[in-house]
Amino acid sequence: MKKVLLFGAGKSATVLIRYLLDHAEQEHWQLTIAEANLELAQSKLNNHAHGKAVALHTEDALLRQSLITEADIVISMLPPALHIFVAQDCLDIGRNLLTASYIDEALLQLKESIEASGLLFLCETGLDPGIDHMSAMQLFDRIRQNGGTITSFKSHCGGLIAPENDNNPWHYKISWNPRNIALAGYAGALYKENGTLVEVPYDAVFENCTTLEVPALGKWACYPNRNSLTYIPEYALETADTVIRTTIRHPDFCTAWNFIVKAGLSALTDTELINSYRHQSIAAWFTACLNCYTRSAGFEDFLHRYVPAAEQQQVATLFRYLGLLDPERIPPEATVSADVLQYLLETRLPLAAGDRDMIVMLHEIAYKAQGQQRQITSSLMVKGTDAGHTAMAKTVGLPLGIAAKLILNGQIRATGLRIPTIKEIYEPILRELKQHAIRFTEEDNIIPA
Repeated sequence: MKKVLLFGAGKSATVLIRYLLDHAEQEHWQLTIAEANLELAQSKLNNHAHGKAVALHTEDALLRQSLITEADIVISMLPPALHIFVAQDCLDIGRNLLTASYIDEALLQLKESIEASGLLFLCETGLDPGIDHMSAMQLFDRIRQNGGTITSFKSHCGGLIAPENDNNPWHYKISWNPRNIALAGYAGALYKENGTLVEVPYDAVFENCTTLEVPALGKWACYPNRNSLTYIPEYALETADTVIRTTIRHPDFCTAWNFIVKAGLSALTDTELINSYRHQSIAAWFTACLNCYTRSAGFEDFLHRYVPAAEQQQVATLFRYLGLLDPERIPPEATVSADVLQYLLETRLPLAAGDRDMIVMLHEIAYKAQGQQRQITSSLMVKGTDAGHTAMAKTVGLPLGIAAKLILNGQIRATGLRIPTIKEIYEPILRELKQHAIRFTEEDNIIPA
């Protein structure tokens, strides 16, 4: 019996766990979930005969290493900063590792050692990053096989609320890690547009967001996502004049979030400010942030000094809805402003039990072929069932579960530190995803001269 070890049982792991358990008997697997919240892990296993839960705090190196030694493959759904501890152990012990997270600098430091070991560390194998890589590479390879040359690539993705459950002014509810939402755009953005490299600092990421027409869903806003330039060599897009990856949100969300950032509400270094207001209200903390980061006397002063007149009422409504003027005390566990913002997101924008979330992905690829300029538009829309069975968990978890199965069965033999951009990996994963109603709709049209 092969042993699958999963670190983490949070929101995005639900469907992954179900997939692994559903295949456990046929594939002769035993699933172990290592999770700080033992009750959470046990609830997701639901007494399954092929599953067990172990209470683990990631800093417990001895138990962590013991679990990895017993495993045949390791999947990490921990917060991104914790992957490196698991990765180092997997390298030392000799176990393949899967994650849905971006390859970071810490993992890149292990690249040569991973390649020398003959192991596979497959990262960015969730939704975005993940399904976006696989679906885009499938299109790129097909275009190139037919003699085409790619001139532009734009990829857009968003975890949203389904229209039928869109009932708050933010047009958003939390369906995944709220920390990532609180820090949206924090890394700034780098991309290539019309042959020019564009660098956008964090405080400008949400300014003048581009409008995007999504098939059957109308107009949405999108903001640039991290460093798109790193994917130019990965995708072999050196011939493309434009390469950009963006995140989709409702236009009202982007309008308000621009001023969340400018007000300093997502700060990660203001421990002293938080300590000064620890026993005071959220409203007092909010005013202190406005004083500190914008030199505004208060909210009304901030609105008049920083927010265009046409947007003031909208921003005021969204800020009040988020609870920024509430008398409630700031959460006792907060150490920086981003912690307070995260708390407000979790408590003011929750996904209700019967709510359905929605994943939207859209690729726009311009290319030249047979003397014609053409464009492929490839779109994906997936809706969740309810708050416990979200589209986010489905689209993040299934690629990881499928990849684990393919590796354990010897169908994926690639090694090294990778993302899923080679046919050996993306073809079988995309094929099985179609069986779970995760499939793209394509249009390929001539662009008029």
